[in-house]
Amino acid sequence: MDTTQRQQQAAPAAFARFVLCGGGVGLASSFAVAALASWIPWVLANALITVASTLLATELHARFTFGAGGRATWRQHAQSAGSAAAAYVVTSLAMLVLQQLVAAPGAMLEQGVYLSASALAGVARFAVLHLVVFARNRAQAGTAVRTTRPTHVTVAHAAPLVAPAAACRAA
Repeated sequence: MDTTQRQQQAAPAAFARFVLCGGGVGLASSFAVAALASWIPWVLANALITVASTLLATELHARFTFGAGGRATWRQHAQSAGSAAAAYVVTSLAMLVLQQLVAAPGAMLEQGVYLSASALAGVARFAVLHLVVFARNRAQAGTAVRTTRPTHVTVAHAAPLVAPAAACRAA
């Protein structure tokens, strides 16, 4: 089975882990923002928790979701932050469009639009993390496995066809 087939088969399991890790961090973050917002302005609380939760989620994704097996690199943190920022833009635009289309949307409509945009952004974010951010780790791990396999070389010492004493007499 080649690497591409293994990655395609692993994607559903990775997506389930992505939902569990990312969803768990997201749920904890929502409570953390609410708690912190009672002490500092909501915008600042949201920004601080977003940074902290993105760092935490990236570490979880590196270690568990995508099988990197170790800590996330700075490059992976930066790329993950970029994908999180893009997801934030998508959800913000969805809410802005809703406000433009509906004068006074109800809470259920707002939640529906926000959760739909979040789900769409989450699927896109999974694709980016799976195919770009953590793909190099899988490729490097696959290469390392292939290149570190022990190579067995058998050296055989062949017996001479003619005994050395007989070769000297023949000369």
